[in-house]
Amino acid sequence: MTTVDAPRYTARHIDDLNMICSGQGGDGSLTVTTVLADLLRRDGLHVYTERDVLSRIKGGYAAASLRASAPERHAMGDHLEVVVAFEEQGVRRAIPRLAHDAVVVFDSSEGNLPEGLLPDGARLLAAPMGRYAVRDLGRTLYKNMIATGIVTRALGIPDDEVRDALRTRFKRLGQPILGYNLQALDLGFGAAEDLQVGEGLYNVTQTHGSERIQLTGNEALAFGFLVAGGRFFTGYPITPATDILDWLQKWLPQFGGIARQAEDELAAINMAIGAALTGVRSMTGTSGPGLALMQEGVSQAGSGEIPLVIVDTQRSGPSTGMPTKPEQSDINLMCFGGNGDFPRIVVAPGSVQDCFEIGIQATNLAEQFQIPVYVAMDQGTCQNLATIEPFDLDTIEIDRGKRLTQEQVDALGRYDRYAITSDGVSPYTVPGTAHGMSLVTGNERYPDGTVTTNPGNRRVMVAKRDRKLETAVRGGHLPSSVLWGDAEAEIGVIGVGGAFGPILEALERLDARGIAVAYHQPRTIWPVPRDTVEFINSRRRVFVAELNSAAQLAKLFIREGADPAKIQHVLRFDGEPMRPNDIVGPIASYCGQQ
Repeated sequence: MTTVDAPRYTARHIDDLNMICSGQGGDGSLTVTTVLADLLRRDGLHVYTERDVLSRIKGGYAAASLRASAPERHAMGDHLEVVVAFEEQGVRRAIPRLAHDAVVVFDSSEGNLPEGLLPDGARLLAAPMGRYAVRDLGRTLYKNMIATGIVTRALGIPDDEVRDALRTRFKRLGQPILGYNLQALDLGFGAAEDLQVGEGLYNVTQTHGSERIQLTGNEALAFGFLVAGGRFFTGYPITPATDILDWLQKWLPQFGGIARQAEDELAAINMAIGAALTGVRSMTGTSGPGLALMQEGVSQAGSGEIPLVIVDTQRSGPSTGMPTKPEQSDINLMCFGGNGDFPRIVVAPGSVQDCFEIGIQATNLAEQFQIPVYVAMDQGTCQNLATIEPFDLDTIEIDRGKRLTQEQVDALGRYDRYAITSDGVSPYTVPGTAHGMSLVTGNERYPDGTVTTNPGNRRVMVAKRDRKLETAVRGGHLPSSVLWGDAEAEIGVIGVGGAFGPILEALERLDARGIAVAYHQPRTIWPVPRDTVEFINSRRRVFVAELNSAAQLAKLFIREGADPAKIQHVLRFDGEPMRPNDIVGPIASYCGQQ
């Protein structure tokens, strides 16, 4: 039996839809939002999704959120227009964020919601979706497609478009599974008719048919690495980095590359180093616990001047921490980890488009300067799905740095792998090149690679390696910072990764309140860009938003010359994503507004 607690009414026009689907892990909440994301993308809307899951395979509260809007957004909004809940706790969790006329789709298989639980104005669409799924299809799992049928009717999406989306998604799983899902979808359409949904409760803006693609930050980064000539990846499965390994295992072999699952992180980084020594563009990826294990390998790459890209998909720590929750608490480890002094670069994308571009830049930088290059991600940046315009592959440049051909080696007369140069970068060739012998160890060495502890040589070699970052900065090779908002504003804000989207939206809200704010987005965090320090020192107050408890990013800026008196910390470390109001609140309060 289906129940509806409000009469038929005229659909409200909406150009910014926020929705959440929740249940137990394994209920298929993510599938509901993924199907809807694809449908709304086809209608020309910008789509952004988040996931909230526990670190278990099945069971426990799990939710997936979706935002579809005419203007581009990179964060979830404050209010929910649609809630799909397969159990009561999902409704209760959503109540504080319900819009005044929210639609709540509820699986009443285990009973109805308590009277008076929903606020006035909310519309309840309750149906025993789990019971329908078991009765007609023999498995409760298909309740998620029943919910999809109800929701798409509520949003006024034509039935045929929904069926086409399911065919696209499930055809690879075979006709029987596709058939079951289509049957469940039809059950949802029928339930929507019983619930008097009519032609829709919301009239969602449709702009035009769009060629936008949708993918996660992990996928975009992996694609950037691939098109930049990356051909070797190895990693050990760890949340939230595993998606990179999965994606590259599918695609790298089609371009003559290799993606391997190692037995642990120690093996992963050493395999990547070995591949890099042969001249193959190599990358490894992990999260905080795995990165801790990799530190000896990172030092080896720094000492041996070996090009290597290392992706750190940061999550809540320390140790195992909260594996599925976002954090930015490995900044110090990336900037200063490993034993001894050696140069490294740390770059930080903020959007899916950034992930693609920085995937290319990091791959080039590693080989140009023969150093480890970190890509600082976080769980949200890694795994949240977003729509973007198709990548322009015609403008991509691959820079192999000072890599020598056989003819160039022959012309040298003498080849020293670690030759002293004014820019710190030595010409190099790959093993197997005639007259291009390379002696590579973790020991200090003479320019020809011979191990030594000579004090004078030591000073020369340390200075040589240090010059690499000076060259990278002076030549403008590093990913540049981006300035958003009012460039002349006395109030500034800085944030990277998962803080990017919330800050952009906070700027709009603050502007509507008459508060001008400039947002400086550093896409390189080590070496700290000079314009980042100048941005801080030239403002009256700068709010540094980050997902950790120790203000690691702000303290990094202070270490490099930023005035600590100008900085106000905005810290979140409870495992939840940064939200626009996390930024709006402190800035409005500073300006005397509540």
